[in-house]
Amino acid sequence: MAPLNRIIIDTDPGVDDILAILLALAAKPEELEILLLSVTYGNVEVQSCLRNVVALFHVIEKEKEWRRARGQLEGFEAMSSSRPIVAIGPEHPLEETILMADYFHGVDGLAGVSTSHPHLSPADTWKSLFEPPKAGATAEETTAAAELASPSAPFRASQVPAHKEILRLLKENPADTITIVAVGPLTNLALAAAEDTETFLRVKEVVVMGGAVDVSGNITPVAEFNTYADAVATARVFALTSPTPASTMPPAPKDMEPLPPYPSKLSKLLKLTLFPLDVTTPHALHRSLVVDKLQPLIQAGSPLAEWTSAFVLKTLEKIESLTRKQADPGLELHDPLCIWYMLTRSAPSWMSAPKAPEDIRVEVSGQWTRGMHVIDRRNRKKAGAPEEQIMSPGAVDITNPMEQLTVAHPEAEVEEDAPGDSHSWLHVNKGNRINRIVSSPGEDAFGPYLLERIFG
Repeated sequence: MAPLNRIIIDTDPGVDDILAILLALAAKPEELEILLLSVTYGNVEVQSCLRNVVALFHVIEKEKEWRRARGQLEGFEAMSSSRPIVAIGPEHPLEETILMADYFHGVDGLAGVSTSHPHLSPADTWKSLFEPPKAGATAEETTAAAELASPSAPFRASQVPAHKEILRLLKENPADTITIVAVGPLTNLALAAAEDTETFLRVKEVVVMGGAVDVSGNITPVAEFNTYADAVATARVFALTSPTPASTMPPAPKDMEPLPPYPSKLSKLLKLTLFPLDVTTPHALHRSLVVDKLQPLIQAGSPLAEWTSAFVLKTLEKIESLTRKQADPGLELHDPLCIWYMLTRSAPSWMSAPKAPEDIRVEVSGQWTRGMHVIDRRNRKKAGAPEEQIMSPGAVDITNPMEQLTVAHPEAEVEEDAPGDSHSWLHVNKGNRINRIVSSPGEDAFGPYLLERIFG
């Protein structure tokens, strides 16, 4: 049976990224086909992110051997049937200083598990998979590399930049058959879209974990980490949802060579589904649940339970040190929620914002607001909007004589802003068109679902 969803996961593997990838790899082949893991910097530097992906496959292989020896089903069928490609992206954002979250995720991105559990870490020979063969390599090095790249390996390493692998897969497959699930900074996606915009628009949907709309940010008071890490990349990707991408494109940098603008005429608008902190934060994996589920498996010898428990519980300790002592602290499942959406997207409880698609724009240059997701809270209607219009949940109703005006643009092609509407927020053909998710099948149900899917 053909898979319901064929996906590319664009990721900066820290703690919740790894849980998201595990959830995807543990799916049934008829549910998901994972074509590519495109790795970017983010939570930690890109080489550490790549090591975490390789370590993940290494531990899963050990887990499958352990389950097989016990006469259990091995699981991870989507991984085995997909044998995904792994490709590396850039080491830094498009136009900004690199930002990392190693203060939270640890130097290796997984709370130090690579040093605390060396018996579950892969040998450094994996590095040769992602580099051209070195001149003068020893016979041992050549043999080790060949073993890693054998057809039985759980993934296929690419020596091509991640954004080019994204474009190749979109070009070689029928249009509207591949979804990109982006759970890190959007640098890889922005590079792909800039290099070949029409090929990038062959994507069926881009599912993004990022931003904060009606809640506080998690890296600044207004910005979420993934967006803040490369706000320019996010703004460029969002612009492809607009009938007029130039209306929301970030300004060209002063001291750097910018990426090229998009063509003036595009074949379609990008379909982008956004999972901001508003909807992801309430979904948590609590310590009691982790201990109850994984401790018996650890005692029985499960490599995956031992590895996962190590970095999850250590991260929960870090959460308590940064906040306050909690009876049962929880790890927010930001990135895994996007995979849950891909597995259960037909469920009616996945609801979009009342005014979806929304014109959500990204601030790229504010001293205090870089990375902020900005929406128009003035309660003024776009030309042609329905008479009854529901405000965003966080909008403030301030009495103003201009508030109820509908600013009409007599001609859709008019470029100038209408009076009282700087940056064309009310122009029918300008601004972004973002589908923001506001509810899921259940905040309390997700943690148990995730552990059951991964560990059985």
